[in-house]
Amino acid sequence: MRKVIGIGETVLDIIFKDDEPVSALPGGSVFNALISLGRSGVKASLISETGNDHIGKKIIRFMEDNGVDSSNVNVYANSKSPLSLAFLNENNDADYIFYKDHPHDQLDFIYPDIQPNDIVMFGSFYAINPVIRPQVAGLLEYAKNHGAIIYYDVNFRASHRSEVMKITPNLLDNLEYADVVRGSNEDFSILFKRNDADSVYRTDISFYCHNFIYTQGANPVEVRAEGGIKRQYPVGNTETVSTIGAGDNFNAGFVYGLIKYNITKEDIQRGLTEEQWDKLVECAQMFSCECCKSLDNYISKEVGEELRIKN
Repeated sequence: MRKVIGIGETVLDIIFKDDEPVSALPGGSVFNALISLGRSGVKASLISETGNDHIGKKIIRFMEDNGVDSSNVNVYANSKSPLSLAFLNENNDADYIFYKDHPHDQLDFIYPDIQPNDIVMFGSFYAINPVIRPQVAGLLEYAKNHGAIIYYDVNFRASHRSEVMKITPNLLDNLEYADVVRGSNEDFSILFKRNDADSVYRTDISFYCHNFIYTQGANPVEVRAEGGIKRQYPVGNTETVSTIGAGDNFNAGFVYGLIKYNITKEDIQRGLTEEQWDKLVECAQMFSCECCKSLDNYISKEVGEELRIKN
């Protein structure tokens, strides 16, 4: 069976509503996607780091309980695991404060087994952080040379706005490695000061990657791709409890669709059909919608069992 390998941060998400803590659970952008995939029967593993503390142990235990391989999560002896405070507003959208105390930031790992058509997921500031750039770029090069599909979620937070110039070379490098790029209207407003899918794709993405997904909250998902494909997908109404994992689970659903419908790297390079895009975005929106129905950052175990891809 095809595998999914993710590289990204691990954190403990503490969620507040009306300034009161209501939940605390393991998180991280790629982490959340992999948990949903693991619950869906996809063989998944994470390359990451955490502290040698109660939180770090909880995160690793949670991964293993949900079918995600933790053997490439480094546990550093004298560091504390990162925290993320998420404050939900009246629309259940979140503002974040991050606390990180990693003295290492060295990301030691052995390259995992990657076969043709396996999928590598990466994104957020972790993917462009200059401190660990050599390791991230090394993994991407390794994955590319081994025929993996590379999925990149830009996920650039406003808190890093002052660093745009510094990280731009790494961002462009990531776009060039990627087979599929997803980003939100907020990402590209911060990075490029552009606010519509056509101008972002034409000016900033298409030179590097031909397959582009532009999400904009409750507004329609836009796809721009090889062969002049231009698709728009309305976002369905759902009773939202929290949007914290919505984008991460959109990514998970898209990757789930690649495996479910046996879409290969060759298919992507040749150019996906409109029908294939429709199926992939349908999976992505389903995962995202399911995640928003609870305070968890992932789809429920029950939904995962219903969607389970058999080994």
